[in-house]
Amino acid sequence: MGFEVPVEKLRRTYDPGKMKAPNTSRLAPYQGIIGQERAVSALKFGLGIDEFGYNVYVAGIPGTGRTTAVKKFLDELAKEGPPPSDWCYVNNFNNQYEPIAIRLPPGKGREFRQDMANLINTAKRVIPKAFQSEEIATRKQSAIRAAEGEKRKVLLDINEKARAAGFTIQLSPVGLLIVPLVDGRPISDQEFMTLSTEMRNEIQRRREHMESDLQAGLRQLRALDEEIIASLEKVDREIVTYAIGHEIAALTQKYRGVPEVVSYLQDVEKDIVENHAMFLQAPGGAEGLPGAIPAAAASAAAGPAPGASAAASLLFPWLRELPFRKYEVNVIVDNSGLKGAPVVLEPNPTFINLLGRSEKEAQFGILSTDFTMIRAGSLHKANGGYLVLPIEELLRNPFSWDGLKMALKTNELKIEEPGERAGVIAIKGLRPRPIPLDAKVVLIGQPYLYQLLYALDPDFRELFKVRADFDTSMPRTEENMERYISFICSLCGREDLKHLDAEAVGKVIEFGSRLASDQEKLSAQFAIVADLIKEANYYASQDKSEKVTAAHVKKAIDERIYRSSLIREKIQEAIARGFLLINTDGEAVGQVNGLSVALLGDFSFGRPSRVTASTSVGRGGIIDIEREAAMGGPIHTKGVMILGGYLSNKYAQEKPLTLSARLVFEQSYEGIEGDSASSTELYAILSSLAEAPVKQYIAVTGSVNQKGEVQAIGGVNEKIEGYYEICKAKGLTGKQGVMIPESNIKNLMLKEEVVDAVKQGKFHIWAVNTIDEGIELLTGIKAGARQPDGTFEEGSINYRVDKRLREMAETMRSYREFVEEAGAR
Repeated sequence: MGFEVPVEKLRRTYDPGKMKAPNTSRLAPYQGIIGQERAVSALKFGLGIDEFGYNVYVAGIPGTGRTTAVKKFLDELAKEGPPPSDWCYVNNFNNQYEPIAIRLPPGKGREFRQDMANLINTAKRVIPKAFQSEEIATRKQSAIRAAEGEKRKVLLDINEKARAAGFTIQLSPVGLLIVPLVDGRPISDQEFMTLSTEMRNEIQRRREHMESDLQAGLRQLRALDEEIIASLEKVDREIVTYAIGHEIAALTQKYRGVPEVVSYLQDVEKDIVENHAMFLQAPGGAEGLPGAIPAAAASAAAGPAPGASAAASLLFPWLRELPFRKYEVNVIVDNSGLKGAPVVLEPNPTFINLLGRSEKEAQFGILSTDFTMIRAGSLHKANGGYLVLPIEELLRNPFSWDGLKMALKTNELKIEEPGERAGVIAIKGLRPRPIPLDAKVVLIGQPYLYQLLYALDPDFRELFKVRADFDTSMPRTEENMERYISFICSLCGREDLKHLDAEAVGKVIEFGSRLASDQEKLSAQFAIVADLIKEANYYASQDKSEKVTAAHVKKAIDERIYRSSLIREKIQEAIARGFLLINTDGEAVGQVNGLSVALLGDFSFGRPSRVTASTSVGRGGIIDIEREAAMGGPIHTKGVMILGGYLSNKYAQEKPLTLSARLVFEQSYEGIEGDSASSTELYAILSSLAEAPVKQYIAVTGSVNQKGEVQAIGGVNEKIEGYYEICKAKGLTGKQGVMIPESNIKNLMLKEEVVDAVKQGKFHIWAVNTIDEGIELLTGIKAGARQPDGTFEEGSINYRVDKRLREMAETMRSYREFVEEAGAR
């Protein structure tokens, strides 16, 4: 027969005297990761090995502190690494749609940006001043006068040739005109038409001959004009080069160790020289100043007048600075404030948050963009360090997972439009040059997602080769209990909570074991433990207590249950009022009180259910009514099928098993899953076959195998407490109790109220190892061992069951013979 579990084994308590201080305020906070040695080892390996694909997947259920622990671990690890480079995007003067990425030492990005801003401001100031020089004006006027002299010579030469041919050359708005001379004077078109036909033809012939000379002369004039413009532009280039050359040279010397910057500065100098006119149009430019060149020459040198753009600049002052934007430096990653490698936690890993974007701005109703509107993503910020991502959110956002994989496979960060990546939208936009990627990525998610990704995505197993498992519990050793207490200390300090006294700490440790459902374990679900401490702190504040006491912790636990236990109370009320039939006294044949666990979000509770069995002669075997009604799950069905194996193994070695048994959970209106009631169902069948009444004041839980061994189940504390609440509601008699598998004793962390009831003899908890032990306890009749002749002890349960099965087999044989004889007649 089973045995009653001693009171001291129903709940493992904590001795407050073991605590090294009267309260947690006098203890040192714990800075490491508690109870996750395996995960810490995996993290150290994955983050330390510098090989392709050795990124880390941190697996664990929410609430185990995995994110906080990983972030803290990475923060400590990052302190040992050097700050990574800054990254800038600058204009590509050869192709503005492909901005150039420049790597700079940490902190030099913003310095380079300021140097370029200073350079352009200097250019705006010195270039106009350079054009104010009298010497410059004289050089330009000399060049113009020399060219004008050449032009006059060409015009005189053309005019002499024209007079020799009977024409004169006149200037007009459309160019040079050839006008015929008659009697030494030019004639008009009207006069030309009054001439005789012969004279007009002669004049026309001479004009056609003259036009070739005229065209040659015009080409000479255009060449001279071009020489003037070229001379003026050369002077302008020399002026601009002289004005800003030393500034460019100083920056080139400063950044000589960065070839990309040196090349960029050369492009900047070339562009400023070629587009110096916009510097002259700034306030304080050369136009209208003393010694300025003539208007025509200035126009030729500076290009076309601003016109409408100048008017627009007056209406929109920001337009004045728009042409100078191409000289800016867009620092997308600034690591000037870092003391080590970056650690970036991205809670919302959308495609653009992860891989960056090119922003747009509206100008006069038109969306536009340029390299100054490139924005970094989390991968850019984590480059050279560590990026932490929640896998659930990553998979939830379109394109993010594919974008991350592509970046890791190519070791490049490429900024693209999400629509283009999907192949939906193709627009002409920026194609920033990619940035090399050197970062470790840590994914945080549940274990089942790891299994799915590993099975369904070949890239995943190549890119995330290290798995770090966060356990839900840890051994309840002295060392881990001290760390638990240090965690409480650090939580109180970090969250500005009242510190806990020694007895309150003991209740929290006991709660940790209850949460782990194991006397030898502590729960690693620190989020739930932290919530309990915060709630206890609230009640301590309500009582105006200096410290959180055990009473406050107990009240926090009780109030948490009370807030979520409405459904449980409704069920208990229905049982107490007789709507749901559960007997807590008396005896009945083929009827046993089983125990199950109901889950309601963050709250679970034990729910008693009446299990009944009816047996008869037949070959139907064991019929699971729950399964037949499509209300039983596969695990429950498996448990019921095991019962047939047990009966066959024990009672049908020398005879056929001619049994038809029907099992059902009475008044069950929802699905049944799990095998924790399989022993209960077997007891009901044995009671029905042996016609032995079962004590209704004992509830049963435990699964069974084909050998009749009672196996451990989950939720043992909730099941015991659920039946205790029913018995209390209907009246404790001192006989009631629960029968559990012996292997579940170490899982017992019962409420103190239940422990006190057991201590006072009002409630009992028995443990069994086998079905024989259990049936003895339930019926009060000896189970009976098998004797050498194969029979069982007379009068025992097994004897009565075996006898009944023999009778059923004989009845079946007789009925078959009767049917055969009737058929023969």
